[in-house]
Amino acid sequence: MRQLKQGDLFFVGCDDLPWQPSTFAKGLHVKNVAVAGGLEMQLVRMEPGATIPPHTHELPEFIYILEGELQLAGRTLTPGWASVAAPGSEHLDVHSSNGCTFLLVDRPV
Repeated sequence: MRQLKQGDLFFVGCDDLPWQPSTFAKGLHVKNVAVAGGLEMQLVRMEPGATIPPHTHELPEFIYILEGELQLAGRTLTPGWASVAAPGSEHLDVHSSNGCTFLLVDRPV
């Protein structure tokens, strides 16, 4: 993943990035875009039935749903919906029954 230094600008055609298995959870694949200022940007694809383990956020997390449905904290998020989690917030129930793709900005794992 590209690590940016202060003052850097970076542009990438995300269609050209490969999907890679996530190290965070089974059934997730990621396209690693870049890291800057302690946050990373990824495209995340969840297979149907995939679950993300419970976790607490050390830094803010931003999610924007591109395709499918993501169940998060009892809500169903569909394309066009976003979620913002402040530091210290917990995600205890994150899954996708039918699969989904979303943009994620979070701390590097």
